[in-house]
Amino acid sequence: MEPYAEVVESYSTFALEAKDSACFVEWSLGVADDREVQDLIRTLPPVKQQPNLVFAAARWHGAPAPGPYAGFRRTLLELWDAVRATILVRSTQTNEVGRLATLLPAFAGIDGFSKPLALIEVGASAGLNLFPDRFRFTWARPDGTTHQLGDGPELACRLRADAPLPERLPQVVARAGIDLNPLDVSDPDAMAWLTNLVFPEQEERRARLRRAIAIAAAEPPDLVRGNLLEELPAMLDAMPAEATAVVFHSAVIAYLEEGDRRRFAAMMADLVATGRCRWVSNEGGNVLPEITSTGPSPTEPCFVLGIDGRSVAFTHGHGAWLDWH
Repeated sequence: MEPYAEVVESYSTFALEAKDSACFVEWSLGVADDREVQDLIRTLPPVKQQPNLVFAAARWHGAPAPGPYAGFRRTLLELWDAVRATILVRSTQTNEVGRLATLLPAFAGIDGFSKPLALIEVGASAGLNLFPDRFRFTWARPDGTTHQLGDGPELACRLRADAPLPERLPQVVARAGIDLNPLDVSDPDAMAWLTNLVFPEQEERRARLRRAIAIAAAEPPDLVRGNLLEELPAMLDAMPAEATAVVFHSAVIAYLEEGDRRRFAAMMADLVATGRCRWVSNEGGNVLPEITSTGPSPTEPCFVLGIDGRSVAFTHGHGAWLDWH
């Protein structure tokens, strides 16, 4: 492969995926056409070359955002040592709570909340998505009507097709998560970085994130530092017997190497088959092809929502819309 091809492809693809941010689209296309900046990015380990991480580190060191590509480029060229150091010690743990508006119908689709839920999130970051019972959900149907549920900060989602929406919130009796680098909701620096990962133009998402941090800080979840392939079975053993154990993840498995993705999918299929848990997945269409292939093919960049390895819907990456099959 041509030496620069992977960086060009990665950033060109991100320009399509980041259409909610005109700033990031411009920056992505700029990188894809800038060999000097590509040379810097290629000095990073492959897993650290991802656009959102590089962009976040540049913003951390003062790149104006929203702002033109020239400002981002200047920050990289002038402060590369500092930006590179930040990239190497940080990661993209966006912890977007808006996704709960697309995850909750899947949680309800397991057994209609007939039993309490014991939630385990793999790639949990700060664990903000472990509180589906603490938000107010508003789903806008295609016919113009809405379905609302719960109290607390509002999470709104547009339905592209009719979907099986829950009539009540779940009772959550356990909240646990696994992450290589779990974030402490009481650590101001960690929460500032988490907030910095929100796309530049999205002030509403930043405000929503701050409200979610306050919810989690009042009742910190049980987060374990470790590899999801190694830690998950033991965490399941610790879940309350009277609850339905649900393992879920969103925008996480893409960061695993290909072999680990396959091992994770096989492990989850076995855990489901043996009755140890239920599985809700929400990943890009090419991340877990064994799930994507069970439903219609995506026709645009989106996530595929799955229950127990079966595709049930397409979703917006940050929870803005839900398209149930």
